[in-house]
Amino acid sequence: MTIDLTAVIPCYNEIENIPNLSASLFPVIEELQCEQTVEVIFVDDGSTDGTYQALTDHFGHRSDASILRHESNKGLGAAIRTGFAAARGEVIITTDSDATYRFSEIPALLDYLVPEVDLVTASPYQRGGVVENVPAYRLTLSHGASFLYRLLVDWRIATYTSLFRAYRRKVIEEVPFDSDDYLANAEILVNAMYKGYQVAEYPTVLHIRAYGTSKAHIIRTIKAHLCFLTKILLRRLRLTSPHPLV
Repeated sequence: MTIDLTAVIPCYNEIENIPNLSASLFPVIEELQCEQTVEVIFVDDGSTDGTYQALTDHFGHRSDASILRHESNKGLGAAIRTGFAAARGEVIITTDSDATYRFSEIPALLDYLVPEVDLVTASPYQRGGVVENVPAYRLTLSHGASFLYRLLVDWRIATYTSLFRAYRRKVIEEVPFDSDDYLANAEILVNAMYKGYQVAEYPTVLHIRAYGTSKAHIIRTIKAHLCFLTKILLRRLRLTSPHPLV
């Protein structure tokens, strides 16, 4: 069976968000299914709070939903990789389980995936985007990291860290990424741009999560971004130096 669209949704200790997933996500999926075939893949990344069982209880009966599981917590990047490996769609969406980007925005995100675009990423920092009541520490990390990526990669792209994206299948098949953690979002985007894939930004609202708590390890994430940014800087120096570094 040909699948037009796959939604990959990583989950880690998100039991409080499962009822909202049921109430807010699947009405959007069913609307999309009026015109195309759609599957949803949940990846439980070794949750310890009953998330996997809750996902099974709510969605295990659905023929359009799959629930994959890591026996232990491996990180956001690893969960994305597992979802990509299982995805059958010609277009693959990734989105947060906590609805910090609203599921109702999925059709609008897809509208930006016009024929000449390969990847669409949500952006609260692009003109027209908004940040709503998000804690300052999260904004400092996200906005600061994106600013540095803009300096080193492409100033036109305002947000490098968003999970809410739409990819053409060729991008997930041909763009490698090594990170198992939160760096993965930036790494995929940067590597896709280096391969010449065309990126568009969808200006939207980043909301504060309504349930549960963020699972990001701030210090670890900052170190990962700084390490990757250093690699990008060294790459630029090699490309611009009249005497390439060995």
